[in-house]
Amino acid sequence: MNDPIGDMLTRIRNSQLRGKSTVMTPASKLRAWVLDVLQSEGYIRGYESATDERGHPALEISLKYYEGEPVIRELKRVSKPGRRVYMGVNDIPSVRQGLGVSIVSTPKGVMSDANARAANVGGEVLCTVF
Repeated sequence: MNDPIGDMLTRIRNSQLRGKSTVMTPASKLRAWVLDVLQSEGYIRGYESATDERGHPALEISLKYYEGEPVIRELKRVSKPGRRVYMGVNDIPSVRQGLGVSIVSTPKGVMSDANARAANVGGEVLCTVF
């Protein structure tokens, strides 16, 4: 797998289209950090460590719905393995005039765009969520 974050985002998107309550994804620290941001911003209920059917470590993500509709309306990968996107603190985009969130990997950790601006750090823009 070349793009583990893109794979996780696609699994979340597909599971929400099917109306699933949970989705499994292979475990990694970066995926867990991205899920921490999604949970703190209120886009998912949470996640927990698990093992898949072959015994490999995995993360079980609990998806969030409001009145039958998924809370996450749009989930886009910005920085891809073939084209990394780095931005300074002043260039980090606000998603839908601040209604959405950009998830940024900074030297101080993975955080939302608002937290990155507050910490005055830029970094790699991993994805945008609305």
